[in-house]
Amino acid sequence: MFTINTFVQLVVDGLATGSIYAALALAIVIVNQTTNLVNFAQGGMAVLAAYVGMTVTNALIPAIGPTAAIVAGVLFAVVASFVLGAVLERFVMRRFMGGDPDAAVVATIGLLTLITGLCGLIWTYNYIPYPFFFSAGASFTVAGIAISVWSLTTFITILAMMILLQLLFRVSKLGLGLRAVSINPSSAALSGIRVGGILMIGWGLAAALGAIAGVLVAAKVQLVPSMFDAALLYALAAVIIGGLDSPIGAVVAAWGIAVVENLAAAYVPFVGHDLKIAVPFVLLFAVLIFKPEGLFGRKVVVRV
Repeated sequence: MFTINTFVQLVVDGLATGSIYAALALAIVIVNQTTNLVNFAQGGMAVLAAYVGMTVTNALIPAIGPTAAIVAGVLFAVVASFVLGAVLERFVMRRFMGGDPDAAVVATIGLLTLITGLCGLIWTYNYIPYPFFFSAGASFTVAGIAISVWSLTTFITILAMMILLQLLFRVSKLGLGLRAVSINPSSAALSGIRVGGILMIGWGLAAALGAIAGVLVAAKVQLVPSMFDAALLYALAAVIIGGLDSPIGAVVAAWGIAVVENLAAAYVPFVGHDLKIAVPFVLLFAVLIFKPEGLFGRKVVVRV
C-alpha cells in the first residue's frame, strides 16, 4: 500500500545507503582521472583505514577522552591512508605504467585480496564495534519521517566531498594537472608537470576518501574485513552509470541506484527484497546501451 510517508522514508534510507557507494565511487573516479585505471583495491584500502582509525581511537580514549580520541583516530586514518595510497602508486602500480592495462587491473585485485587478508590476520574476522560520536541507532523524526543521525551525517559528508572534488578538478591547478596526466602523461611531462608526483597525489586522495567511507560504514555496521565487498560492486556500477570522469555523476548515480533499488523492492511485486540487487545492473546495462560514456561523462574522440 502506497503512502507518502513510506515513500519518503524509502528515499531517505536510499540516499543514506547510496552515500556510502558514492564515497567509494568518488575514490575510484580520482584514480581513474589520473591513471585511466579502475582500482578494485579501493574497498580493501578503506577497510584497512577504518581498522587503523579504530585502533588509534581505542588507544587514545583513556588519555584524552572519547570525543578527542575519535577525532584524532579519524584524522590519523585519513593521513595514513593518503600515505598508503601514494606509496602503493609509487612502488607497486607505477611498475605497470605503459604496460598492459589488464595487468594493472589484476594487480589491484591482488592488492584487494592481500589487504583484506592482512586485516583478518591482524584484527581477526570477527565483527568489532567502531567507537564513534553517536550510536548507530540514534535518530530523530521530521514530519513523521525517521531520519538517523548517521544517515544525515553521511549524506552531508558525501555532498561536501562531491562539491570539493568537482571544484578541485575544474578550477584548481592540481585538478588540471590530474586531468592532464590522465589524458596524456607524456605531453603533461613536457609541459613541466611532475607526472610521478601527480600520480601519487591522485592515489593518496582516493585512499583518503576511502578512509572516510570506511569510518562511516564501520560506525554503523561494525568492522569486518569483508564489509565493503558488496558496496564496491555498487560503487563500480555508479561510476559507470554516472561517468568515469565525473565526480558529480558518480555521486548522483550512487544515490539514484540506492533509491531506485529501495523503491523497486517495496513497490514492484516480482522484485521484492530477494531480487533488488539486480536493479543497479539493469540500470547499468540500459546506460551502457544508450549512453556508453555515462550520464554525466564526456565522449572521447579518437583520431584514426
